[in-house]
Amino acid sequence: MPKLSRRSIMIGGAALAGAGVVASRPGDNSGPRQPYFTELQSALHRAGIATPTLVIDKARLDANIDALMASLPPGMGYRIVTKSLPAQRLIRHIATRTGTDRLMTFNLPMLIGQSRTEPQADQLLGKPLPVAAARQYLSEVRNPQAVANVQWLIDTPERLAQYSALAAETDTTLCISLEIDVGLHRGGFTDRDRIIAAVSAIDNDPNLQFSGLMGYEVHVSGHPDLFGLRGRALWDSWDRYLAAQDAVRTALGDGSLHGKVLNAAGSPTFRNYSSTEVANEVAVGSALVKPSKFDLDLLDPFSPAAFIAAPVLKTYERTELPLTGLEFVGKAQQVWNPNSRKTAFIYGGYWKADPVDPPGLEYNGIWGHSSNQEMLNGGAHLDLRPDDFVFLRPQQSEAVFLQFGDIAVYENGEISEFWPVYEASA
Repeated sequence: MPKLSRRSIMIGGAALAGAGVVASRPGDNSGPRQPYFTELQSALHRAGIATPTLVIDKARLDANIDALMASLPPGMGYRIVTKSLPAQRLIRHIATRTGTDRLMTFNLPMLIGQSRTEPQADQLLGKPLPVAAARQYLSEVRNPQAVANVQWLIDTPERLAQYSALAAETDTTLCISLEIDVGLHRGGFTDRDRIIAAVSAIDNDPNLQFSGLMGYEVHVSGHPDLFGLRGRALWDSWDRYLAAQDAVRTALGDGSLHGKVLNAAGSPTFRNYSSTEVANEVAVGSALVKPSKFDLDLLDPFSPAAFIAAPVLKTYERTELPLTGLEFVGKAQQVWNPNSRKTAFIYGGYWKADPVDPPGLEYNGIWGHSSNQEMLNGGAHLDLRPDDFVFLRPQQSEAVFLQFGDIAVYENGEISEFWPVYEASA
């Protein structure tokens, strides 16, 4: 059920109808549907799809993959961020097209799943996992090749000691990469002496092997591009990362980083790397499907490649809100905002997603959200009927992709195949 809060009613009535409203009145954004989406709708109908479905446009996906690879400088490695692309066949498609076997994995189920299906893949953990998760992994994955290809991420001396004890207990060699705090301040090594002590401990441990460093600087993209603040944040993160590398050389020798992983970046920042001076590989996932939160200047060459298709259940030529005795609130909303004139209720809802087709669709701020039948409003030119599809862009991929079952692949005007997703997991 939608939640009609007292505060939202007062805002909807008083603020919209009353004097002193400073914001300019919205215009009617409704209009003809884009041919792209009407063709996609026809493909969904031909495929017999009648439930909310996550669709990936394979041609757009491939174009994004090619744009990614074209933007990498010579010698720069590419690592697939699996949490942002949580379907094994999607990951395999990207790996084949890019020629990479490097994955960045973030949770235990995906780590186990990828080790079973792709034991040759080089998996770097994208976050430190509790040692109990590593213990469970070793108990379930018996393939020595897969185990040897996992780089466990360590962020503290205490976690390093736990992994050392696990390696000794299980008589297993564990590859260890250190998380370096390069300015995000979400954990990781910052102190030079602690880095030296950690890599020295790894080097002296018969069951551990030093595999490299990871420095994530996504915070850079959040800095305003004003007075050089973003550039300064980027250079600061690089200085921190290079200092960590220097600490490793101090501990292990000048050639100690040769052949080691120096991972950096993410979708919002990878195009800042024009050489391998700071890092020798970048990790990218979301850019390849480009959710709406990734509409960034650095990702202009990339196109949205993933959409939620939600069937329309009901349509109404006018919007009526369940506000007995307060009907003026709904009327005031429609007077103020012509995009509130018509209503469509869709199958499902309350996703982290933005309506994109038909044009001008909006959520109703007074009605609120519903995960059962989401209300969407549109202007006078909204043309929707029951059994049509509404299309929304996910704001992110890592959680939203897991809410719809198998991904429908749109290719050459048809739904060509389905890609099962991983089970939801933190």
